[in-house]
Amino acid sequence: MPHLAPVTPATIEAALAVRVRPDQEHAVSPVATSLAEAYVHPEAWPRLIMDGDRVVGFLMAFFDIDWTGDGTDFRSGLWRLNIDAGAQGRGYGRFAVTATGEELRRRGKNLLTTTWHPGPDGLGAFYRRLGFLPTGETSGGQTVGTLDLG
Repeated sequence: MPHLAPVTPATIEAALAVRVRPDQEHAVSPVATSLAEAYVHPEAWPRLIMDGDRVVGFLMAFFDIDWTGDGTDFRSGLWRLNIDAGAQGRGYGRFAVTATGEELRRRGKNLLTTTWHPGPDGLGAFYRRLGFLPTGETSGGQTVGTLDLG
């Protein structure tokens, strides 16, 4: 049964060993970059995706980040999703999105925001299957989508 776990001194090496497929590397930053971002962004929530005691992926959520930088648009959602190449296609990505949504609901949020690399090699189809709707916005060249958690 998959579950989320914090990154700790005991699990940091396993976290850093998570690698997506080579053809996906252009679409998602490596775990090391996410952990560096989490260090300087208190809104970040990095978690390992575990199957038993085995690390199968990594996610980083965010809570109340100042989306536009002008103090008028605060959002929460999924910042990063890395499923290890050997663990893909087994439902861990779906689990990660569901678990992030549950955490957002627990914190009183009703909308999950994420971004994905546009085009046929991005995760747009995956996110749309889960109910995300593109907002028409882009962020850093990526498509912005939201999922109503209501």
